[in-house]
Amino acid sequence: MCETNVYLRQNEKEELILKEVATISSQEDGLLMRSIFGEQKNIKARIKEINLTDNKIIIEPWDNK
Repeated sequence: MCETNVYLRQNEKEELILKEVATISSQEDGLLMRSIFGEQKNIKARIKEINLTDNKIIIEPWDNK
């Protein structure tokens, strides 16, 4: 299985947002993430980095300027 964890990067720190993510969809208002357990989160963010070796996706908040 190739599930990954999603982390939000803010102020040089990373916070775990959702474990075992199976899908991420780009939505008009951000990213919709769904885990293999059925949990889902919609967050106003963009993908910054995908590291397939470490099964890690880094997202960062939208800049609302």
